Amino acid sequence: METAARKAGFTAGSGHAASRGCGTTFREAFNDWFSAAAESRKGGGTVREITDCALAFREGYSAGSGIPPKEIPLPLQRSASAVVTASNEEKTLPLVLSELEKLPLQEIMVVLNGCTDGSLEAVFRHPRVLKLHFPERLGHDVGRAVGAKAVRGETILFVDGDLPVVAEELAPFLLAVDRGTDMALNDITPFLPPFPQQDEVTRSKTLLNLLLGRPDLQANSLTAVPHALSRKLIDAIGTPALAVPPKAQALAIARGFEVTAPSAVNVLRKNRIRAGNTGAGNAVAKLIVGDHIEALETVMQMKGIRLDTTRLSRSELAKARNAR
Repeated sequence: METAARKAGFTAGSGHAASRGCGTTFREAFNDWFSAAAESRKGGGTVREITDCALAFREGYSAGSGIPPKEIPLPLQRSASAVVTASNEEKTLPLVLSELEKLPLQEIMVVLNGCTDGSLEAVFRHPRVLKLHFPERLGHDVGRAVGAKAVRGETILFVDGDLPVVAEELAPFLLAVDRGTDMALNDITPFLPPFPQQDEVTRSKTLLNLLLGRPDLQANSLTAVPHALSRKLIDAIGTPALAVPPKAQALAIARGFEVTAPSAVNVLRKNRIRAGNTGAGNAVAKLIVGDHIEALETVMQMKGIRLDTTRLSRSELAKARNAR
C-alpha cells in the first residue's frame, strides 16, 4: 500500500501548480486517495500502516510537485489537540513545537510551569501556539491536567517540552485514539533493562499493571510521554486525575476503557537530567512510587482490597502448585 500511496502522491503533486502551494490541496488530495483506498481494502490498515502510507504519499507529492510538504496528512476523523508541559525548556521547546506543527492539530497548548528562563519568549515565536503561563510552579504533572481542561480536541496528545519527538513518531498515538483507543501509551518495554537491573519506578509500573489485570502492558505507563487520550476518557475520570498519571491509568483500566501501547518511542535516552531525578531513591522517584500507591488505593476502594482476584483455600493452592 505504501507504493500505491507514493504513486498517488506523485500524481497529485504533478497535477497541482506550484503557485497554489501544498496546504489544503495536499491534505485534500491525501484524504481523497486514502478514503478510496480504505474502501477498496475494506479498512485503512493498522496504525503503523496508515502512518507509513501518509509518509509515502508526502514523499510522492514532494517528488511530483517539487514542493516538500512539511506536514503529515493523517486521515483523522475527529479533532485533535496537543498539550505541552514546560518548565525552563527554552532550548528544546522550539524543537518540540516545530514537530507538533507538522501534525493536523486544531490547537497546540503550552503550559509554562514556573519558567524562569526564556521559555515564554520561545513560545511567542510560534504565533499559532496557545499559552498558559504560571509564574510559580504548579507541581509535578499538574500542567497536564490544566492543559487537558483548556483544550477542545476529541483526541489529546501529551508531550513534554524537554523531549523533542519527531512528528512521524507522534502520529501513531493520534491515530490510535482517533480509531477507538481511549489511552494510547508509549511502549517503552523494548528499551528497558532486564528485571534485576530495573529501578523501583519501573517495577512499580509493572506491579500496578499486573494487579490491574493487564500484565500485557508490562511497565508501560501514563508517566511516560508521548501518549494520547480520548476526550471521553478524560471526561469520565476527571481532569484532576491526570495530575497523578498512574491513578488516571488505573481508573481507565478499572472502568473498562481501552488502553493500548501502539508505538514505541525511546524517550529514556533523551530524558533530561535534573537535580531531583538522579540517583537511587531520588525525590522524583519517591513521588512516582507514591503515585502508584495512591493509584492502587483508589482502585481498591472501588473493587475491594483483593481487586478481581479469587481467594483460594490452602488445599486449592497446594493443588494448583502440584499441577505445575
